[in-house]
Amino acid sequence: MLNVLAVRPLEGDAHIADIPKRPLREITGAYSEPDAGRSVAEFLVTFLPFLALAGALFYGLGHGVWAAFALAPVAGALLVRLFTIQHDCGHGSFFKQRWANDALGRVIGVLTFTPYAFWRRSHGIHHATSGNLDKRGVGDIDTITVDEYLSRPPLGRLIYRLYRHPLTILIIGPLYQFLIQHRFPPGRFAEEKDMWRSVLGTNLAIAVAGTALALTFGWKALVLGYFPVFLTAGCAGMWLFYIQHQFDGTYWRRDKDWDFREAAMAGSSFYDLPAALHWITGHIGFHHIHHLSAKIPSYRLKACHKQNPEFHSAKRLTIRSSLGCLSLTLWDEAQRRLVSFRDVHGSHAQ
Repeated sequence: MLNVLAVRPLEGDAHIADIPKRPLREITGAYSEPDAGRSVAEFLVTFLPFLALAGALFYGLGHGVWAAFALAPVAGALLVRLFTIQHDCGHGSFFKQRWANDALGRVIGVLTFTPYAFWRRSHGIHHATSGNLDKRGVGDIDTITVDEYLSRPPLGRLIYRLYRHPLTILIIGPLYQFLIQHRFPPGRFAEEKDMWRSVLGTNLAIAVAGTALALTFGWKALVLGYFPVFLTAGCAGMWLFYIQHQFDGTYWRRDKDWDFREAAMAGSSFYDLPAALHWITGHIGFHHIHHLSAKIPSYRLKACHKQNPEFHSAKRLTIRSSLGCLSLTLWDEAQRRLVSFRDVHGSHAQ
């Protein structure tokens, strides 16, 4: 799914060029230091309730209490938050020590079915190339230009349309991404030893943990219980990743015109969610700041946004306005904006 997830401004419609160009370190440096105590607390208040809910879910289903399914959405929401912590670990922003980030990231990767080192590399490439039309293809959602789409044969257009269908993006895609794609190492072992170790090590850990849980609660309870939890988290996570870069007003440029700072500020949305959802999603809605400085721990993104007006020009999305972004599927290089299939076919039918 991912190549290895109506808009209005928050304050006015200031262009990125109008923002005073202070050095990034000057803006973000004060927020980039992780607090070990805070990080541990953030993990425990997420992991322990998740563990309790998952245990209750498996136990209930193992004893025929089907009402236990009601726990799945809440556990799924907490799994989303665990993934955002794994995400921080991958950027080296959750703890000061790399070994601590890596250790926790690998543990959470078993729960999220995400090989930590494998994902960390592809996601790092995404950060380094986001919004660059000449460097698409790793860690992002496939987005092609209008000209590329029109140059494809009918079958090629149909395949892309199916790929960009909401059902694919939100349901089929996450299942394929986390259950299938993450199970197979890339390339040849001699050239990708670390990636093979990451993928196969995660697969082995999932198998061991799954067997232990199945012997405790039964295979039926484990599969029926964890699937809705995983599906809830996967769909929510893919939607978050999608809406962070796929919106009206986003940024794509050819390599010669691409700028990291503009790609971060204009090509990443500010997803203005209710407070509870900001907490569940690890404040990743402040995505413009995250792309400017991935070293800022997720629990400091909100303060960084609030205290620095430089960030207030980012495109603001609400839950309601974000829903319309699913129809934006092609990049029009002439207009420098995302357009829909209907827009393209309508203009060429005239």
